[in-house]
Formats: sequence, structure tokens, C-alpha cells
Amino acid sequence: MTSNKRKTSDAQIRAIRNYEAKNIEQKRYNSKKSAAKNFILKTATDEDLQLVKEWLQLREDHGLIQ
Repeated sequence: MTSNKRKTSDAQIRAIRNYEAKNIEQKRYNSKKSAAKNFILKTATDEDLQLVKEWLQLREDHGLIQ
């Protein structure tokens, strides 16, 4: 017989869900940021990286970086 015990307590799981429910936009932002970073560091080809550089340059040239 196997046990389905988790390392995370029920209270912690509730706290995480509560935080996520109250911070939907922050969760989306962090998810997109993580996906972009992982793509750039792990998946992107040289051509992809060149495109990203061009997009960053466009953003800088148009004063969209805060």
C-alpha cells in the first residue's frame, strides 16, 4: 500500500491558493516572465535570439521601456 502524503500542508496549500486568487495579474506576469526566460535560455535558436534583440531595440527606440 502506498501513501499519498504531501510535503505541503493543507494550510499552506490554502494560503497559496488564496494568494493566487488575490494576485491574478501578478501570477500571470510571473508566468509570462518565466516562460520568456526559459525560452531564451533553453530553447531559442540563434535566429530567435536575433529577433528578440530586434524587438528589444524597437522597444527602446520608441521609449516604451520604463
